[in-house]
Amino acid sequence: MNKTPNLDDLRVFCTVARKLSFSAAAEALEVSAAYVSKRVNLLEADLGTRLFHRSTRRVAVTEAGERVYMWAEKILDDMDQLVEDISTTRRVPRGTLRISSSFGFGRHVVAPAVARFSARYPQLGVRLDLFDRIVDVAGEGFDLDIRIGDDIASQLIARRLAENHRVLCASPAYLAQHGTPRQLADLPAHACLVIKERDHPFGVWRLTVRGETVSIKVRGPLSTNHGEVAVQWALAGRGIVLRSLWDVRPLLESGALVQVLPDATQPANVWAVYPARVASSAKVRVCVDFLAEEFARWPDLTAGDAQQ
Repeated sequence: MNKTPNLDDLRVFCTVARKLSFSAAAEALEVSAAYVSKRVNLLEADLGTRLFHRSTRRVAVTEAGERVYMWAEKILDDMDQLVEDISTTRRVPRGTLRISSSFGFGRHVVAPAVARFSARYPQLGVRLDLFDRIVDVAGEGFDLDIRIGDDIASQLIARRLAENHRVLCASPAYLAQHGTPRQLADLPAHACLVIKERDHPFGVWRLTVRGETVSIKVRGPLSTNHGEVAVQWALAGRGIVLRSLWDVRPLLESGALVQVLPDATQPANVWAVYPARVASSAKVRVCVDFLAEEFARWPDLTAGDAQQ
């Protein structure tokens, strides 16, 4: 008859499954490899199934092990959350941290930062999912959403990690062929590269000019749900793009793109957003603090735009 698994055994098992190495798991847990092997053997005995394929060269999770891992992560995460809910002074983050972000920013900025965060807290599992839409953090089971844009639901807790804004830009070739817009009213006559990405209202650019917000309906022959694709089209001379300064600043500085209508920008700060249920969570707290430190080392994105 199968026994109820020991929580410590589940934690050891999850670490081995993430590392795919008994020795690496032992190092992460600061225990001996023999201890790790013993706990996994006991868990396999309790469950009556093999969790790993072992050889002298590699460790692989079995099909049964994959199912156990899915449940074990949830069980351990729920247990850690229970402890954190009744002890807000807890300082050691444990369990699994589920983070979401957008395609481009997530891949280029958040993912490397998360990798460095994981190296600092090896006992903490991290899952990063990237989307082209605003995530329902609480409803979809995420602990933390790293997003660009200031439209944040009032029931969520948000901490600004960095200042940022979007700018209008195009290639020198496009401007030479089609002319440079001199006022916002000129934009509808241009090929605008429309992005349906997270908080972008499709086909409408809400821009701030000297403190006043103006909405401009734009159009063009090309549109996409991926900001990086729109930037590639802009570089190819296919139109004007509205893109975050963190993304296009190197292109502006190199002259590959030219900023147009420099007085027109769109606020797009970087935020850590999380539901109230994890407000006292150690894993969320240390991650947000870590990311704030990371983004504090960014070049100053607000000290004037890159020059044409």
